[in-house]
Amino acid sequence: MSISGANDQRASEQGLANIEPIAMRVPEACRYLGIGRSTLYVLIGQGELEYIKLGSSTLVLTASLKSLVERRRVARDRAESSPT
Repeated sequence: MSISGANDQRASEQGLANIEPIAMRVPEACRYLGIGRSTLYVLIGQGELEYIKLGSSTLVLTASLKSLVERRRVARDRAESSPT
């Protein structure tokens, strides 16, 4: 492999490392939000998080995790700014 070919391959591998997953398994979703497994399943049960099943794996959609954080952040910001 030529030097330029190796550089192209390295650049392409670095680009892949920056791709965000569409969905993640339960342990990764828990780490992403900083919550426990049971709390994650409660949020799924309440319809707060979207998930899919692939075989026996439960995958939580990354967009759903981000949306949850954004909804909770907006709700808190509104509560703090409302007059009491």
